[in-house]
Amino acid sequence: MSTGAIIGVVVAVVAALVILAIVLRPAMQRKKLRDRFGPEYDRVVERSDNRSAAEKELAEREHRHSEFDLKPLSPTAQDSYRRHWATVQAKFVDSPESAISDADRLVTDLMAERGYPTEGYEAQLSVLSVEHARTLEHYRKAHDISERQEIGEASTEDLRTAMVHYRELFTDLLERGAAPRKDSEAVRKEKTDV
Repeated sequence: MSTGAIIGVVVAVVAALVILAIVLRPAMQRKKLRDRFGPEYDRVVERSDNRSAAEKELAEREHRHSEFDLKPLSPTAQDSYRRHWATVQAKFVDSPESAISDADRLVTDLMAERGYPTEGYEAQLSVLSVEHARTLEHYRKAHDISERQEIGEASTEDLRTAMVHYRELFTDLLERGAAPRKDSEAVRKEKTDV
């Protein structure tokens, strides 16, 4: 094969690879967004004018999310939040309305301690969707019931359901935002190394 023919084949292969990359890039981006956002991806696409606009919105959420200084929780902070949650749940028996307000406030406090913005429900949803998309629907449902409760349109059973939904998001925020616990063997080793 002549040098010109080899160069021609190489140029054709490179051109084919470039075209393939251009064609596959949107599909790879779509898969990445679907994996990251889970059911939130479908929700945003469904309410958007087109898939490209929805995917652009999700990519913008990722970018905004990357700008936050999110912090893991120490084991002590985790334990404190768990105790507070247990208190809120126990309060539900005697005062469901108050317990729902406390649950919402505790979730917001947890978000703030982790470094999430807490101003405005829609902004919270947008930012949480990046790492907590799988439990975001629980937050939507709890928030909806909480708003209905404020105008006297939520039954005790509705409030119980809201508590369950708040607990799902609370647990996700708590567990996915935790500093790794050191097992007792690692702690013993650190003490002997010093």
